[in-house]
Amino acid sequence: MLIDSHCHLDRLDLSAHGGSLDAALAAARARGVGHFLCIGISADNAAAVKALSERYADVDCTVGVHPLDLQPGVVPALDWLLAELNHPHVVAIGETGLDYHYEPEAAELQRQAFRLHLQAAQLTGKPVIVHTREARADTLALLREAALPQAGVLHCFTEDWPMAKAALDLGFYISLSGIVTFRNADALREVARQVPADRLLIETDAPYLAPIPHRGKPNLPEYVRDVAEFLAPLRGVAVDTLAEQTTQNFQRLFPLARVNRR
Repeated sequence: MLIDSHCHLDRLDLSAHGGSLDAALAAARARGVGHFLCIGISADNAAAVKALSERYADVDCTVGVHPLDLQPGVVPALDWLLAELNHPHVVAIGETGLDYHYEPEAAELQRQAFRLHLQAAQLTGKPVIVHTREARADTLALLREAALPQAGVLHCFTEDWPMAKAALDLGFYISLSGIVTFRNADALREVARQVPADRLLIETDAPYLAPIPHRGKPNLPEYVRDVAEFLAPLRGVAVDTLAEQTTQNFQRLFPLARVNRR
């Protein structure tokens, strides 16, 4: 079984499936995808991801505020986040983190919000899903400062091996997306070869970043199989082995996910 460990089901372009999320999920299941983690990015979509987790037994969700979805000058309220995390299908915090590519002027606000999410992780024991772009030093510094008792994941990883190694040393997992299939992703493929088998996750980040051969089209959860089929020979294992390893890793990192209960 494969798991799409990071997708935005409330944002999918469903035109390839007649506008039907049911059909899109059925297509993914037909390709061996047995579970989906639907990611929260803002206070506005928290209700939507929770509703999807209630609608589908093989969908769990997360709640958090993406660094590029912060309201100007506003740090999310800790009480709000903790209340949202009480939902039985919210298995993790985020996505959160730092992104200095588009909004470097908001770096301090992003750091404050990231610290708040990490505080929620300390208080609840739930893992944190980290987005990082052009903020390597600050991301690692804040993770070291938090010294979380439980692991988290650097999702849609795009950095180099030293960054990956530093995150692994902090107990974090590394999740790879369709970016690893892109022609100019040699450094990322080197990371993909070296991540320990017990720390690797795979994802689509759908509807973004569709892997080759679908690049340029809206991404869909079914394409997590394409990521797995690309990574398996790169790592010298069978696709079924990679699927089993990454599924076990998902279950270990997200013990509240209902994939454990079927």
